Amino acid sequence: MEAVRQAIDLPLLKRHGVTLTMKREDLLFPLLSGNKFRKLKYNLEHAREMGYQTLLTFGGAYSNHLHATAAAGRYYNFRTIGVVRGEELEGRPLNPTLANARENGMQLVFISRELYRKKSELPFLDSLQHQYGPVFILPEGGTNQRAIRGCEEILTQGDWNYTHVCCPVGTGGTLAGLSRSAAPGQQVLGYPAIRAGRLGSELRSWIPGGHWRLIHDFHFGGYGKVNRDLIEFINDFKEVAGVALDPVYTGKMMFGILEGIRRKDFPEGSRILAIHTGGLQGSAGMNVRLKKKNLPLLHL
Repeated sequence: MEAVRQAIDLPLLKRHGVTLTMKREDLLFPLLSGNKFRKLKYNLEHAREMGYQTLLTFGGAYSNHLHATAAAGRYYNFRTIGVVRGEELEGRPLNPTLANARENGMQLVFISRELYRKKSELPFLDSLQHQYGPVFILPEGGTNQRAIRGCEEILTQGDWNYTHVCCPVGTGGTLAGLSRSAAPGQQVLGYPAIRAGRLGSELRSWIPGGHWRLIHDFHFGGYGKVNRDLIEFINDFKEVAGVALDPVYTGKMMFGILEGIRRKDFPEGSRILAIHTGGLQGSAGMNVRLKKKNLPLLHL
């Protein structure tokens, strides 16, 4: 299954002699859009083959991964359990992301941040198996070798004529998949949405070659953090280019790409393909936070 490509027409691009196209992974499925569908595809196949009926995974209060796993569980008839960072959230009204996950049948388990940091440790995972098992455990963000295999399928032969392929980066699975399937000579650029000091060294164990790199300048302070400039950029981009961006991942990537074009980081004649990885479901929840901070709201 391949996403459509949408050409972006902006005066900035013409001035610098580059082209920009978005691959609209966000349009593939209403609730499983973009890289979340890709990451879950082979994991769900494996879980079914192994006889599991329950998926268990991890995420923060605004996690696209929790949202997508709940939707996938409902669609493919898996029971789902979401282990949520922050025990203080239990008993409070749910934000739109978690409310939708629960509506799709996900059991939400709220734990302390201290315990959450053990989410990759075997004793903690064994305790979850003992309490809720047998469960098929997906890592936070869904990234593992099966997820990377799914993300390799984002690029097809029709994408080999682009000089640069750009994607947002959280856990790095999408970047790893794109880098493995990129054509010879293509540069793959990842725009971390988090402060990602050690991410580069971790990704080198997944991604061979030197044809990829991380652009660390546009995380806006860390995961889920935004400011007035980013929100106004996202709203302007939607009005001018006709594409809605999410504030956690794709908004930061597109801000970074266009700033890079202004700085002449992309040579004249560059043909840029930007991967829209979805995440728009989180915009309603972000508006709740923006309203409390007296910041502009995202145009939904």
